[in-house]
Amino acid sequence: MLEWSATELSAAIHGRRVSPSEVMAEWLAQVNALNGSVNAIVSLRDPDALLAEARSLDDAEPRGWLHGIPFGVKDLVATKGLRTTWGSPLFADHVPEKDDLVAARLRAAGAVIAAKTNVPEWGQGSHSFNPVFGVTRNPYDLTRSAGGSSGGAAAALACRMAWVADGSDMMGSLRNPAAFCNVYGFRPTWGVVPQDAEGDTYLSTLATEGPMARTVEDLARLLIVLAGENPEVPFPRAVPDLVPDRDLTGLRVGWLADWGGAYAMEPGILDLCEAALRQLEDLGARVEPLDPPFPAETLWSSWVTLRAMLNAGGKRALAEDPVKRSLTKPETLWEIEQGQGLSAQAVYEASVIRSRWHAHAARMFRKFDAVVLPSAQVWPALTPENSSI
Repeated sequence: MLEWSATELSAAIHGRRVSPSEVMAEWLAQVNALNGSVNAIVSLRDPDALLAEARSLDDAEPRGWLHGIPFGVKDLVATKGLRTTWGSPLFADHVPEKDDLVAARLRAAGAVIAAKTNVPEWGQGSHSFNPVFGVTRNPYDLTRSAGGSSGGAAAALACRMAWVADGSDMMGSLRNPAAFCNVYGFRPTWGVVPQDAEGDTYLSTLATEGPMARTVEDLARLLIVLAGENPEVPFPRAVPDLVPDRDLTGLRVGWLADWGGAYAMEPGILDLCEAALRQLEDLGARVEPLDPPFPAETLWSSWVTLRAMLNAGGKRALAEDPVKRSLTKPETLWEIEQGQGLSAQAVYEASVIRSRWHAHAARMFRKFDAVVLPSAQVWPALTPENSSI
């Protein structure tokens, strides 16, 4: 069962060829065997309680696609009755009283919320470690990073401690760990998976939740579970047609490579990507090298400005309260302080750049069906304790 796709497992459960209790027992054994070295799964519920919940589902009418499947939810998503820390010692013992939207939709689809997956503190950074749970290691090489911020989710998928997983992405937090752990991470268009109606919901449009999986079909099916309008927040988007198209004949692919040299790549990364593109060509796609469509340094300036503005607004209390400040990592404090030093004009100009890029990208997609560049510029890095730096 552990090697099955989520689609295969779901069909077996719905067809009563396997029971949720059998699935739970095998999943718990896998977590017990592997998680001690990888540390992808955190806040695991009591195994006896999980087995009892699974047994109660054995003869129940399936509620949805994920019926009876154990699920570890990213530890940036609040889960009712299950510890949610955001990787911060300030919330080391925090147990939410209600689910965030993503967790609620997973439960509604029948998932058994069994644990959380590890993250960097506040989800900030491309290496998943925090002072609450420690570091998540890459299953392919335990001396190396699983990436971040969805590193726990990616590592759990690679270790067969998850069939599918939720992640989130502001600038690579789904895609980077997926690439590091040899699984799929999909950042959907903003608004396909809506946010919760908390805090600012008009300006905070940089990050989104999305699915992670070991197959493209599972990725699409999980996105169907997560997607759909939340009428309490603005800018809704219709759920797109998510049936994977296996016929690539005539697909137009623009290859950006290293953006004209703007993005340094470690040796071998571009070669690997180009080998994958040749496979797409063998399947009928047309791949065309693409010149840099927009100044990379301009995009970066806009990005870091808007990111700092949002961090300063949403996390201001972490810097201003002396106790909270002492328990917050320096990188987060730096982000807050950068944002506090911004003028309204600087934020406006950054948003104008983002608006110009959106319009330019829309014109670019009149010519191409997909625009491709590497998911990460580097191979999985050594974890700090294994680095000579």
